[in-house]
Amino acid sequence: MIRLYGLRMSNYYSLTKALLIEKGLEFEEIKAPPAQKEEYLQRSPMGKMPSIEVDGRYMSESLAIFQYLERLQPEPALLPSDPFAAGKVMELVSHLKLDIELVARRCLPELLFGKPVSDETKEQVRADLAQGIKAVSRLYVCDPYALGAEFTLADLYSYYTFGLAGTLASKVAGIDLLADQPQIRDLIGRLAERPSIARVTVETAG
Repeated sequence: MIRLYGLRMSNYYSLTKALLIEKGLEFEEIKAPPAQKEEYLQRSPMGKMPSIEVDGRYMSESLAIFQYLERLQPEPALLPSDPFAAGKVMELVSHLKLDIELVARRCLPELLFGKPVSDETKEQVRADLAQGIKAVSRLYVCDPYALGAEFTLADLYSYYTFGLAGTLASKVAGIDLLADQPQIRDLIGRLAERPSIARVTVETAG
């Protein structure tokens, strides 16, 4: 049995949980907020979430966990069999993480902890997000999934990246992240209905 550590409020926790559901794997959820205690650092060296435990061994970082789960349970595959197509999935995932989410996270202290972010930071976030959105929009196919006919890891990262980044952009930076991206907005709407994501959403709200 795989144990999943973290909090349901985390987008990466939710993404990893959706991965486990997609793979049809049994797992147990363990509530564990981020911490710098030694016990936690044994599971996650930076004290972040999520992490998993398998037979007394630990692993952190959602991409590393995905690679493990993809080999542990090859079907249904969340990377295309074609090497180049698989590389394109990881390309989009990388841009989503680096050019959308990490940029938007600069605003997290204000939303989460009530610590005001400077106007200068907000202005830079708006500019960097505008550039990031232009970049990722060049990669999307959205027919019907992020990169074409197959549901892949890129779809999960799309849903959970834009969920967090969109909230931060709207509530802190005052912008609609997908205002000029109807195809991506429609994709996110379709993904919300996927059983794995819908289950995570319901259980998070509960």
